[in-house]
Parts: sequence; structure tokens; C-alpha cells
Amino acid sequence: MEITVLEQKAFFLPEVITPEQARERAWDKKIGVFSSGLTGIFSRPKGEDIQITYSEKRYEPFWFIACHAHYVYDRQVKFPVKTTGPEVKSVTVGSLSYPVADDKKYGAQVFLIPGTEHCQEDNQRQDFFDGINGERKDFSPALQFSKKEISLEEFNPEGMVVAPEIRASFVVRQLFGEMIKPVQADSIFEEEVTIERLELYYRPIYAYEYHWTTKDRRAVAEFDGLSGQMRTGGKTFRQQAGTKLDWNMLFDLGADVVGLLVPGGNIAVKLSKAAIDMSKKR
Repeated sequence: MEITVLEQKAFFLPEVITPEQARERAWDKKIGVFSSGLTGIFSRPKGEDIQITYSEKRYEPFWFIACHAHYVYDRQVKFPVKTTGPEVKSVTVGSLSYPVADDKKYGAQVFLIPGTEHCQEDNQRQDFFDGINGERKDFSPALQFSKKEISLEEFNPEGMVVAPEIRASFVVRQLFGEMIKPVQADSIFEEEVTIERLELYYRPIYAYEYHWTTKDRRAVAEFDGLSGQMRTGGKTFRQQAGTKLDWNMLFDLGADVVGLLVPGGNIAVKLSKAAIDMSKKR
């Protein structure tokens, strides 16, 4: 098997919603934060009883991977051919004679002709993973917005940068478990898996902590910095001072690591020149 890793890149998605717009939305939605479920039915807060006690702008990571598997192989099979009637006892095709049998598997009298199936399989797969907990999530709407390629070590936007807990090797391992499969073959001529895109993205999030003073209840709402969509039941990270991002630690896909992700067999791993150059720069 041959595994090829093409370019690996990191991007950030500049916010579309400004901090001022986000805070205005947060203030307009403050009652709705406490108005869900049974509590909201029987006890609805007044606007003057809710305060915003904390806010943060942060950049959260997610991974995108696109992978292509390609197989070319032959396998030897016997093709069943149904006869014209029960009186047929053997069949001659060309210079070869074949016995006829009443085969329960095919439900008729058949003879079997050996042959070779020439096969090709191509499987394309792409997926997204949350960079904090590794969960699969659909981040495709975020890719509709403009992006800027970044150097992780120099990435220092206005706001908090959340360090990924998930590395590239985890993302690749998840997809390889579904993409790479044993093929039923007698001869394999091409067995290739290409990681066409492996990208780390940072997207903007605004988070606001609310305090319902008369009930002494607190809640957090998050606002997507791209679409402005609100999500209740969110969380705050508070300030993570001095967060450093290390390319080699996050993009841990050297040839030896990739080879370990596929158990058994002889595996040749190739990194594209762009991927090698990127690693050397760091």
C-alpha cells in the first residue's frame, strides 16, 4: 500500500460579526437565554434583572480532511451458467468441456466457467472534526466565508486562541478506519490512499455570561462570529494567557507516524514536497 500526504495547511476565518454587533445581539437575546424549558414557562425574567457579567472573543479550532482511496486488482472467480434443461449433462465451450451439476445455490442446473475479474475501486471521503473534543461536526457552512492562511506560531489575533486537543494523527486514524479495507483479490496492482487536504481552521466565537440577579442563576450563550447564530448552553474558557501553537506537534504526520496508523502489510508513505518544505520551515 502507498499512502501519500499532500499539502497540510492552517487557516483562520476572520469574523464577519463585529464585537459591537455581537454584544448588541447578546443584549437583545438576554431574556431568551433563561426562557427555555419548563423554567421559561413558569418563570420569565424581566430585562432589568439580567446582567452580562463576562464576555470573551475566542478562536476555536476544527479539522477538515479529504481523502481518496484507489485500488486496482484481479480476482479469480467461477461464473455460473444455467443450462437449457435437465437433460444436459455436460457442456463444451471452445475446446474445454464442463460438467453440469444441480446446484442448490443457484437453484438450477449450471456449469462453472473460470475467469478473471479485473477490478477498480475509488472511494472519496471528507469529514470535519472538532479540534477540542474530536467529535464529528458539520463545519462546512464555515468554509463558505473568506479564509486566510496562517503560520500557527505567529497566529496572534485579537482575542483568545484555544489550543487544539486533537492532532492530525487522530483525524487521519478516524478516516483510515473507514477508508482502508481489505480487498478480495488474487493480485493487487495499485493500492493507494491519498490525503488530498488536511487543514486546521480557527473560527471566531463570542461568548457571554449572563446573571439573573433575582434568581441568582447564570447561563452562557455563544454567538458564531461568522453567521451570528446564537447557541445557548455554551461555555466560557476565560483567558488562557500565553497559549502557544506548535505546528510539528499538531501536524504530527511524519512518514513513520502515518505508517503506524495502518496495521500490517508493507506500507510506503510519501509526503509531498510542499508538506516536507512546510515541516522543515518549522
